[in-house]
Amino acid sequence: MTFNKDKIRNVAIIAHVDHGKTTLVDGLLKQSHTFRDNQAEMSQTLIMDSGDQEHERGITITAKQTCVYYNDYKINIIDTPGHADFSGEVERTLNMADGVLLIVDAQEGPMPQTKFVLSKALGLGLKPVVIINKIDKPAARIEEVLSEVESLFLELATDESQLNYPVYYAIAREGKAGKTTELDNDLHVIFDAIINDIPAPEVDPDSESARLLVAALASDNYLGKYCIGKIFSGKLKKNQTVKILRRTSKYSSEDHSRPTGSERASEPRNDGSERSASKEDVLEVRSGRIDNLFIYKGLGKEEVQEAIAGDIVALTGVSEANIGDTIATGENPEALPTIELEAPTLSIYIGPNTSPLKGKEGEFTTSRQIAERLERELETNIALKLQPDGLGYKVSGRGELHLSVLIETMRREGYELEAGRPEVVYREIDGVKCEPFESLTVEAAPEFVGAVSQELGIRKAELKSQELTATGTTRFVYDISTAALIGLRNNLLTATKGTVIMSSIPAGYRPVEGRYRPERNGALIASEDGVSTAYALDSAQARGILYIPPQVPVYQGMIVGLSNKKDDLDINICREKQLTNMRTHASDGAIQLTPYTQLSLEQCLDFLLDDELLEVTPKSLRLRKRQLDPIKRKRENRAD
Repeated sequence: MTFNKDKIRNVAIIAHVDHGKTTLVDGLLKQSHTFRDNQAEMSQTLIMDSGDQEHERGITITAKQTCVYYNDYKINIIDTPGHADFSGEVERTLNMADGVLLIVDAQEGPMPQTKFVLSKALGLGLKPVVIINKIDKPAARIEEVLSEVESLFLELATDESQLNYPVYYAIAREGKAGKTTELDNDLHVIFDAIINDIPAPEVDPDSESARLLVAALASDNYLGKYCIGKIFSGKLKKNQTVKILRRTSKYSSEDHSRPTGSERASEPRNDGSERSASKEDVLEVRSGRIDNLFIYKGLGKEEVQEAIAGDIVALTGVSEANIGDTIATGENPEALPTIELEAPTLSIYIGPNTSPLKGKEGEFTTSRQIAERLERELETNIALKLQPDGLGYKVSGRGELHLSVLIETMRREGYELEAGRPEVVYREIDGVKCEPFESLTVEAAPEFVGAVSQELGIRKAELKSQELTATGTTRFVYDISTAALIGLRNNLLTATKGTVIMSSIPAGYRPVEGRYRPERNGALIASEDGVSTAYALDSAQARGILYIPPQVPVYQGMIVGLSNKKDDLDINICREKQLTNMRTHASDGAIQLTPYTQLSLEQCLDFLLDDELLEVTPKSLRLRKRQLDPIKRKRENRAD
């Protein structure tokens, strides 16, 4: 089926976490008859969340493209993450859209990520359509939420025309929507809104020079690397010769600020975000050829001979192209504007495992293998930065979740590595050392208000507002340094018995006033190599909280628990009960161990101090001291 640009709509779905983005896409896919009635997808939910971690965490991590057909229109849909840690996914994929569907929960209203993703969309001049979702909630407050959305647009709009946005209502889980709160039994209102309210692509279909901006990459074992993006002018054809245009920064040989190693960072602006292309940039030109050309259809791709301006396509054969590059035809093609990104805020050391148990549980263990894997990640995860650091690399990203997802992905792929404590990425702005701050929103039940206030007070957070929500919870808004945000989620989950709701978005940079230093009790450290025994753990559990069960291998310097005291404590947990002829009533009883605390990956990273590491293998997570020898460790601590 052939379409002209006026029959194409490119729309991105944006929202805060868990406001119903992916659920709405499910409904659009099913009601557009993308699947046959007997296909498995018709009975599935969260169809677009294909990754294991996405299903387990209940969030969208990577942006995905799909396409549906409705009333002779082709609708390219981009499902974006809602978490600020994956804002790089939002920033790169919004370049392919011409409008956005902003989903807002009828009970929660606009949340921090709502503000973040909407600001990105309005900054690109995209046409917004607002959908108030989950209006069937008992505590839905539709009128108040509409007023809050209006205030948000007044704050973020870059043009007066963006204040005139249509509003629709929906229960995405049931596949219902309407122009009023009296909903129809399907989503045809949303389809009509996309066709009538979202503009056709502003492209030049008659240009002799075709230009495509690479916004995403994918790969498979059959055709290799796919470059994905929107065609801004002309037509692209299969087997066509093209040029790959890449802007690179121009540095003098004396300029030591040039990115080193594999870092692809742009220069930071004064607000901490990355700069756009300037006149000093050098344009690199390489040649290539399109081997295969695909358009999207449902969850898959369909090979075509040519594609027109305005459409979103995937092509193979130009393996040298990266995200942000322009693929073009013609004698003297011009590069499209590059994709602007927010700067990383946290970094973490990732290197080969150096523990005594190295190489026993992983398939990929060497520094070279880890480096190659991180290099591949840079191709698609453009919000990451990479710099050599000793045996390993310093990997910089948007937040704890962004970095922990990378480590967990590598772990599941068979990599064995060690990671250090997350550290803040500082910026020098106008000669002043500055650190990133974030706007933090916390919701907690009334009985936990004191615990939340105490924890945020310890971390020197600045309270901006406090209000009672319609559901009876208290909502706090704080300004807090990114350094103080490390480990906060786990502490608040413990303090509120797992009921706290929190999220944050970047809030710029401020001069460093005083480095936040986390407070934590000392660690229980294994003093011997061997296998843990129930007998030794029975006596050790009186000293603190244990992180390991009996019958697991341990080594000297491995952290096995959290001490009740402030200082570290070396303890032998491999000790066995001596066999003698003496028997007493007390010693003959069965050992009763308190269930050990099993830490998640995020909890392990939050636990770490500067002199500690996390050993990550496909089978285990082990906390350890950097210096395993207790005598050398004490000598180093005295020197510090």
